[in-house]
Amino acid sequence: MGLVINHNLMAMNAARSLNISYGRLATSVSRLSSGLRINSAQDDAAGLAVREIMRTDIRVLNQGVRNANDAVSMIQTADGALSVIDEKLTRMKELAEQAATGTYTTAQRLIMDSEYQAMASEITRIATATDFNGVKLLDGSLSGSAVDGTEQMKIHFGTGNSSAEDYYYVKINEATASALGVGAAAGTGAGSTISTQSAAQTALAAIDSAIATKDNIRANLGALANRLTNTVSVLSIQAENLQAAESRISDVDVATEMTEFTRNQILTQAAVAMLAQANSLPQLALRLLGG
Repeated sequence: MGLVINHNLMAMNAARSLNISYGRLATSVSRLSSGLRINSAQDDAAGLAVREIMRTDIRVLNQGVRNANDAVSMIQTADGALSVIDEKLTRMKELAEQAATGTYTTAQRLIMDSEYQAMASEITRIATATDFNGVKLLDGSLSGSAVDGTEQMKIHFGTGNSSAEDYYYVKINEATASALGVGAAAGTGAGSTISTQSAAQTALAAIDSAIATKDNIRANLGALANRLTNTVSVLSIQAENLQAAESRISDVDVATEMTEFTRNQILTQAAVAMLAQANSLPQLALRLLGG
């Protein structure tokens, strides 16, 4: 290689090596500072695409967990109201049992029936007032059988929209006094009144039927709560495993990257030193010029 002054090829070579080493050093710094192996599509285009899909699924799964937990809370709200209704039905049967014996007068049975009707009215009030986030639970609003969900509650927890995998419907039967067949709201049914001895005797069976209906609603709610709890567990496991897979793709191996950082740092320092030396070499030409 001749001694020239117009083009310092050694300096150009050193500068090119410096740019390469410095770029790699910048990449290592970016990865170590962010904790991510992939900070842009340039780092790993295919890996970035897979990572973003996984991140979306993870967030959707976590929202599905929240949806399922909200449904559990809703069911617990309905079950709590039904437990109070259970107390009212128990008191109504106690009153019917009292009125069914012959040791009381008609006037006394009317007093018992007054409390009996008050209990029935309270059952209806509880059923119509119980709601979760504005959704009525026990007034029959969710007791339909429409498969499109217009009369049932659709609980969505999956990442897609498949009826076999991503959601199911919650049905809650009506629990008003008329639906249970007790109190004046039941019309002329057996459990409508206990104002007479015979009416009180027939009311006993009607109240038993009401208790069975109420227990059936509670049993269905309990089964749904268990199902939703299991769903939460499965979704949490899915999200955890998907997070682990996303970490393997996206997160930086600090030990490996620190080794690469040190290597690039040394190469950059060496390139800077050599560039400084190469820049001084053309001055040798001055000696030939008598400088």
